Formats: sequence, C-alpha cells, structure tokens
Amino acid sequence: MKLLDIFGLLKKDMDYIEKELYRSVRGEQKLLSETSLHLLKAGGKRLRPVFVLLGGKFGTYDIERLKLVAVPLELIHSASLVHDDVIDNAETRRGKPTVKSKWDNRIAMYTGDYIYGKALEMTAGLSDPAIHRILAKAMVQMSIGEMEQIRDFFNTGQSVRNYLLRIRRKTALLIAVSCQLGALATRAPEHVSSLLYTYGYNVGMAFQIQDDVLDLVGTEKQLGKPPGSDMKQGNITLPVLYALEESDLREPLLKEISRVQHEEGRASASDAIGMIRQSQGIAKAEALADRYMKKALDALDQLPNIKTTKNLRDIAHFVVKRTH
Repeated sequence: MKLLDIFGLLKKDMDYIEKELYRSVRGEQKLLSETSLHLLKAGGKRLRPVFVLLGGKFGTYDIERLKLVAVPLELIHSASLVHDDVIDNAETRRGKPTVKSKWDNRIAMYTGDYIYGKALEMTAGLSDPAIHRILAKAMVQMSIGEMEQIRDFFNTGQSVRNYLLRIRRKTALLIAVSCQLGALATRAPEHVSSLLYTYGYNVGMAFQIQDDVLDLVGTEKQLGKPPGSDMKQGNITLPVLYALEESDLREPLLKEISRVQHEEGRASASDAIGMIRQSQGIAKAEALADRYMKKALDALDQLPNIKTTKNLRDIAHFVVKRTH
C-alpha cells in the first residue's frame, strides 16, 4: 500500500507541494539546483508535508499558508539526508545514486547547506515568531542527534536509552513539529496543536524503530539499498542492542560486528543479520514500536472525531506495518 492511498483527498494539495519543492530549490547556481533536484526527484514518503497538511485541517485550512511550513520541513529533512550520506559514505538512497556518489563529498555538503538555506528563506513568509522558534529548536536538536550518532558509531556498549534519545532528536522531533506547525499555521486551538505534537512524536519514534527493523529484515528491492546498511555504516540500532542482551548470542555477534567494522566497505553483514533474525531483537523492537503507536492513538482519542483524525490513525498503523 502506498501512503497516499490512505488519504486520497490530499492528492491535489500534495501534488502542489511537490511542485513547490522543486521550484524552491531552483536558483541562479546551476549545479546546486541540479544536485538538489536530483535528491528531490529520488522521491520519498513526504511524511512531513502530509502531517503539516493534516494538522492544518484542525484550523482554517489555507494551502498557501501551509506550504510555507510543509515545503521547508521537507527541505530540512532532505538536507539532513544529503549530509547523512556523506557521513555514512552511502552510495544509494531510495534505489538512486546519492549526491555524494554522483558528484562528491564537497558538492554534497554544500548541497545540504543550500537546501537548508532555501528552507529558511521560505519560512520568512510566516510572521508568527512561535513557528520560527519551534523550527529552529528542532534543527538544533537534529544536529545534536547527528553528533550523537557519530559518537556512537560501532558502540555496542550503548544503552537502549541512548538509542531512544538519539532517534528522538534525529527523527521524531521533526515529525512532531510537522503535525504541530500545521495546526499553528492555521490558528487551530493550542490544546489541539499540543495533542498533535504528542501524536507526531510517538509516530516518529515508531517510524524510526520500524525503519531500523526493516534494514535487517527487508530486501534490497524493498529498501533501495543493501540490507544491513546501518550496521556497515556503524549505526547500532535497537534490534541489535536487544540481540546483544542475549547471553548465548552476545559474543559471536560482537565478533561479527567487529569484523564488519574493521573490514569496512569489503565486509558483508549477512552473518550478523542472520544472528539478529534468530534472536528476539526484532520482535522486541517491533513491540516497542507498537507501544509508541498506541501512545499516538491515545493522543488522537482526545481530538475531534473528524475524517482527518481517522487519516492520522490510519497513518499510525501504516508506519508500524510498512515493508519499505
């Protein structure tokens, strides 16, 4: 199932947001426009703009105002991916060559910076200082999350709590503020925007945990990249941490992770993946994602019983059941 199947009524506005995304990165510097468009045309779920538009349904819906939030949030997310691919030395994303792969690291880093700048340029059209404060704080927290991820590369001694704090900053907060800012931009009641933030935060946590599970159980066709890419890049995710808690598996799995680390690009993670699949790590991670989803649904229960609330409920279920 495609995400847009869940909320077909948004298709016209999402098509408009997609065009605005492309328009926003076109500029006088030909190469930066080309590299930015290359990234955007690789596609994606566009979760953040979708959440902005749905959040806007709780206020006075205005697509021209909402685009000033929806487009920048997707640009901020996209810029972080360009930088991620440099850090992770990733060759593909969504089945397409990354910017760093098609050009080089220097071009990729400036492409990410350029996209961040374009995002801020567009939000200047909004006069509400609260929106700017929330967005700036989220960007700062994202950067901290990225630094924490680098610090914990191949750190098999990190705690589950450290992992959860990291994905909170890297993923969940931007999804949370997408829901919140859609409501704020359309002047929805404050308690509604607060509940939407809570919903988005918990959906974001579930989304990232499921993403980390899929990296270990999905196929290259489903993922657009080889399975086990997270481990090869040094990212020790929740299913791995849970698997390492099993005494009979810990030592052989540690040896495999160490081998992957020291052989770098030449290494295959297939043996380590096999061990994790045989453990309880994946089931425990999925159970935690499900608990976050339930918290998201609890927040929705306090919102008006309208079609948008049902759409948000369907998305929460989609996030933890998806296969790509």
